[in-house]
Amino acid sequence: MLTAKGFSKGIYKLLEILDLKVSYGAVKALDGVTLSVPQGAIVALLGANGSGKTTTIRAITGLAAPQAGRILFDGRSLNGLPPHELVRLGVAVVPEGRRIFINLSVHENLLLGGYGRRDQESLARDLDEIYDTFPRLAERRGQMAGTLSGGEQQMLALGRALMSRPRLLLLDEPSLGLAPLLVKEVFNIVARLNKRGVTILLVEQNAAAALKIAGYGYVLETGRVVLTGTGVELLAHPQLQDAYLGDGVGGLDQ
Repeated sequence: MLTAKGFSKGIYKLLEILDLKVSYGAVKALDGVTLSVPQGAIVALLGANGSGKTTTIRAITGLAAPQAGRILFDGRSLNGLPPHELVRLGVAVVPEGRRIFINLSVHENLLLGGYGRRDQESLARDLDEIYDTFPRLAERRGQMAGTLSGGEQQMLALGRALMSRPRLLLLDEPSLGLAPLLVKEVFNIVARLNKRGVTILLVEQNAAAALKIAGYGYVLETGRVVLTGTGVELLAHPQLQDAYLGDGVGGLDQ
């Protein structure tokens, strides 16, 4: 197994998953997964369909109950906490398939992302900042979300999650169903968000695109971590190249 040089020492781990086990009936979805997400980093969680990536997200957000193991955010256990409590603590998720409210406008979707916030002045500032980050959303603020393109819906899902001011952003397959140019654009946006201080756990099948922006990466197979290392190490690893790097996108603008 590769190891990320300097990963364990001197780095504050905002999220820690320790020996996590999740089963669906007799099927072991996660079998002792351990990983960390350092504060301020982008960490990629890679693997094929059925490897356990989405189950990891579901366990973090309380939608899948672990049989064993611990999930710690900022040193606090997340085990058993309801999703709304995670949002209050600073964890936001952009789920697979985006799951925006298609019968509401772009603006209404974004406002729902800040539901529960009482600081109206800073809420308005954050809304302006999201429109600056996603100019196409600003152009379509009154448009029904269901009429947006796939890439625009992904941007809306990102913007909605950011309205809660997360310390940790969980992205589940953000490139799914997007054309290569839109994949490139979405990943460039993710990299810019990280530079603004958002810590990101990026769950992806598109290993090439994810590892170009990730500082660290983990590869899952059948519910177990089989490779881990820096993004550079994993991009150069022959096993990963053979299995996952055949369909990557071109270089990302920095």
